[in-house]
Amino acid sequence: MRMSHCVIGLCSLGGTLFCAEASFAQRYPDKPVRMIVPFPAGGSNDIIARLLAQKLAETFGQQFIIDNRGGAGGAIGAQLVANAAPDGYTLLLNNPGPAIHNVVLRRNPAYRISDFAPIVHIGSASSIVVTNARLPLANMKELIAYAKANPGKVNWASGGNNSNTHISIEVLKAATGIDVVHVPYKGTPPALTDVISGQADTMFTSVIASEAHIATGRLKVMGVAGAKRHAAIPQVATFEEQGIRGANVYTWFGMVTTAKTPAAIIATLNAALNRALAQGEIRQRLEHLGLEVAGGTPARFGTFMQDEADNLTRLIKRGALKVEP
Repeated sequence: MRMSHCVIGLCSLGGTLFCAEASFAQRYPDKPVRMIVPFPAGGSNDIIARLLAQKLAETFGQQFIIDNRGGAGGAIGAQLVANAAPDGYTLLLNNPGPAIHNVVLRRNPAYRISDFAPIVHIGSASSIVVTNARLPLANMKELIAYAKANPGKVNWASGGNNSNTHISIEVLKAATGIDVVHVPYKGTPPALTDVISGQADTMFTSVIASEAHIATGRLKVMGVAGAKRHAAIPQVATFEEQGIRGANVYTWFGMVTTAKTPAAIIATLNAALNRALAQGEIRQRLEHLGLEVAGGTPARFGTFMQDEADNLTRLIKRGALKVEP
């Protein structure tokens, strides 16, 4: 009898919050969920988000609506999620730019890493460098030599200030000593469009975002900035195979939501996303696009993101990157 009274007391006093949270999680989601993609449609984040949104909709019987909010290197979309209600109905398809670079590389960031709750690490992919097809260069070694012979004349596009594609440029400059002109865009798709047209010469990107343009010959791949070649473009040599050291860069993707979202909802989303990532069709599609699928727990992804922030801080201390006003 006493045990019964204890259980009742626990749920009515200290356990009230837990009971309410569990009940809320059981009903979740009971309305459409908004998935913020902090870049324009057509980029890597957008492609991955649409693949996963479809699976989540099938799992939960609710719409997962893609909301592209590009600009400021992903900061506009990220801030929307940071300021959203902590109820699991606003998610962010995150990569290094929105939640890491736009915090660590700004003196007065609009939000903090702690404003987000990690859900799952989707995966990571080595970056590639692409150029306009008409540029008379065949590989990364030739591109570096050309940039050194023509300082300040190579227009190197990026998806925006503090985006992963921008940071990659700075890492390459520090490793090779080249002098190029950074041209920021409001996302990868418009930057790729200008590289294709010749308005810009080159850029870092991913196989996910550029696969169609590579296949049609509108873009040439100079090299893979990773430890091994991409399965989708096995003929393209890595930076290190071309004698370029210390310039390997990659991008990662993950799902986060607003801090203080109930742990039970985080767990529900984590389980559904892990199941989606384990499905053959999704996994094969992502791996074909050069993504090394990760998955795992929210805590593991949180540790991963903090490690990424610490690595960026070390680059700042070394002088490879500068904090913006």
